[in-house]
Amino acid sequence: MPFGLGPLELVIILLILLVIFGAKRLPEIGRSLGSSAREFKEGISGSKGDGDGEAISGPRPEDPKS
Repeated sequence: MPFGLGPLELVIILLILLVIFGAKRLPEIGRSLGSSAREFKEGISGSKGDGDGEAISGPRPEDPKS
């Protein structure tokens, strides 16, 4: 099991989350955590390429020829 947690501990954690956030909010929270993890993973690995995302260091320098 992940982090050394057994099935009983995972059920207890899920029940606590259900009580705190409610049944309607849990799918939204899971979806947002999944998309955040996916974006973080893409940012670390650079799988999208250099030209697809926002510039980190600022705008591109202008072409001196024009």
